[in-house]
Amino acid sequence: MPAMKKKPVKPAPKAKAKAAPVAKSAKKPPAKRSPDVAKADPALFDPLTPGEIADALRTLTEDRRVTAMAKVGRYRVIAAEPLVVKPPHWMAGHRLARIVAYDYSQDRAVDATVDLDAGVVAHLDINTSQPMLSRDEELLAIEIAMTDTRVSEKLHMGEAPQATLHYWGRVPGDLAFARRSAAVVFGRADGHASIVAVVDLLDQAVTQVVPAELW
Repeated sequence: MPAMKKKPVKPAPKAKAKAAPVAKSAKKPPAKRSPDVAKADPALFDPLTPGEIADALRTLTEDRRVTAMAKVGRYRVIAAEPLVVKPPHWMAGHRLARIVAYDYSQDRAVDATVDLDAGVVAHLDINTSQPMLSRDEELLAIEIAMTDTRVSEKLHMGEAPQATLHYWGRVPGDLAFARRSAAVVFGRADGHASIVAVVDLLDQAVTQVVPAELW
């Protein structure tokens, strides 16, 4: 009998590689919502009452960093206004007062934030800047200029103070270069200026009387 041919053996099919499981993307944490400023207490924006201003000044002057200013007493409050900060600042929701004062004893500006709820000075900045003149300083400068004979001798009928400006000297040799000063402009009611008197607010004296056209 003829020999039977063996059927060729088929190679076993290759096992299909299993796909690696796809890692599930981690869920993003929900975005934090910023605090709703619209829900802030409207009373925080109210003007400071006389009592609150007095409390803020007492708290400030009792701070050891400015006790010298309070002891000498030669300072002027330039501004007293409410201050409101946004969350998440730790002072958000507190009744705050911003006090700006000028310390004549040391020629420096004091800018403080007083927490009226806690009764503490929350922030204090002392620098050599020159804040704007207060209304009291403007009136004082006019009074000093009006009583100076060099000014009164140069005024004509109908001339009076027109404006009071914060003044800095332009050159180091000028007394007003380093001292708090005001310039009082005199003139007629029609706006024509005649003379300018420079007042040193520290010594409360007129230091210059200049024709307006040369100012």
